[in-house]
Amino acid sequence: MAIITIGSTVLPSPSDWTVGVMDISKAERNASGTMIIERVTTKRKIELSWKFLSAANLSTVLNAVAPVSFSVTYPDPVTNTNLTKTFYCGDRSVGMIDYQSGVARYKDVKFNLVEF
Repeated sequence: MAIITIGSTVLPSPSDWTVGVMDISKAERNASGTMIIERVTTKRKIELSWKFLSAANLSTVLNAVAPVSFSVTYPDPVTNTNLTKTFYCGDRSVGMIDYQSGVARYKDVKFNLVEF
């Protein structure tokens, strides 16, 4: 079973992934100093990283997150189900290990997916 699917692309299993639950709120204090919080919505942020990826797998991953927005199917810890939601990708970082027989090998690939 795939951990993360973007559109119809099954990503290689990440070495590490974390699902963050973010409450988007409007908060202010009233005249008596009491905090008034209005929760606008709750969104997810998925932090993904791979220790090692081949050039082909790296290309698959980076092309999947290239559009401005895309659907992501992932196991959600809050609902204990697989959810599909719309996300965008933050900055991506990629390290290179070396070249072996003219083929690059990559390490420490990291980025965040943030729910739209």
